[in-house]
Amino acid sequence: MTITPPALSVFETLESEVRSYCRGWPAVFDRAQGARLTDEDGHSYLDFFAGAGSLNYGHNNPVLKRALIDYIERDGITHGLDMATTAKRAFLETFQNVVLRPRDLPYKVMFPGPTGTNAVESALKLARKVKGRESVVSFTNAFHGMSLGSLAVTGNAFKRAGAGIPLVHGTPMPFDNYFDGQVPDFLWFERLLEDQGSGLNHPAAVIVETVQGEGGINVARAEWLRALQDLCHRRDMLLIVDDIQMGCGRTGGFFSFEEAGITPDIVTLSKSISGYGLPMSLCLFKPELDVWEPGEHNGTFRGNNPAFVTAAAALDAYWADGQMEKQTLARGEQVEQTMLAICGEHDSASFRGRGLVWGLEFEDPARASAVCARAFQLGLLLETSGPQSEVVKLLPPLTITPEELDEGLRTLARAVRETA
Repeated sequence: MTITPPALSVFETLESEVRSYCRGWPAVFDRAQGARLTDEDGHSYLDFFAGAGSLNYGHNNPVLKRALIDYIERDGITHGLDMATTAKRAFLETFQNVVLRPRDLPYKVMFPGPTGTNAVESALKLARKVKGRESVVSFTNAFHGMSLGSLAVTGNAFKRAGAGIPLVHGTPMPFDNYFDGQVPDFLWFERLLEDQGSGLNHPAAVIVETVQGEGGINVARAEWLRALQDLCHRRDMLLIVDDIQMGCGRTGGFFSFEEAGITPDIVTLSKSISGYGLPMSLCLFKPELDVWEPGEHNGTFRGNNPAFVTAAAALDAYWADGQMEKQTLARGEQVEQTMLAICGEHDSASFRGRGLVWGLEFEDPARASAVCARAFQLGLLLETSGPQSEVVKLLPPLTITPEELDEGLRTLARAVRETA
């Protein structure tokens, strides 16, 4: 397939220079269904991006679309702030019965605003309010959002620089395997906590991703996560797991931390929690941490009722019987086999991942961008990640068929060969 870039005049003349994804994918998209998008010229693209992880169930999922259309057609509430509505009640009851109770998770549910960074901001505020301390520890190559509090616990220098002001009260520590196994886990962290001369204020909390998506698909070992939880308990710090991209089944279990057998004090969810790509986020926390005053954290669009409708439908359709986790892990094995073959053919490549999130890293950072560009020409949407954009990131919908997944993986392998 040969794709001719369209005339993008209005996007180039009117839209801000801050736009990014459209630069790597110079097409005007018009329709989408399942794992495919179609541009206005009729070209079809297989989607290994899935709305940056917000479309775990694919584009215009028919089950969720039907629930949404029915709700709109009966004039259901669209905007409700934090008012009680039938749609919110249905979501909360479904979330409790399908997700929380089967996992014996005691969490209270907070609707902090429509985006992931809203959830992170609320988690940081709550941790500081509960502990009465300001410092929060994050990890190298972390990404938690683009608002100021979230940026303060984000590692990427380019994104941090965009703040324009000092980003304070956040301290980075080495993520799992940051020193290639040469340094014992948490040696530096423990030493700073013990040393009264270290200059580290006693942290209120530690925030972590179990798999760093934007940071380069860095996968934390289960034993590392368990040791982190133990450290937090011993040192009177809350453990926050940012599950915005890796939650909702991306790594297999509904929550990415399930494999490690830990129970974070606070969990943030967004992206695919609505199931349909509609803005929605949650902040979950243990009941004893619910010290908010009414309205102390709020937002005009925290009551996106159409998102409650599709979220409840997604949980009923995909999480009530336990099959989604098995399917995701099986699809992940399919990806892993292709990754092994690609890296066996190309010495300069390595890979890592879990479930249906995988990264293909190249020694030459420019190679990853070249692979993604060639893949687009061949009809496959891929993005890069990592501090130098050195990793090709695979994030297909969880509902992708084995045949579609195989097609995309063959296209990826071809793109790697043709950019060698």
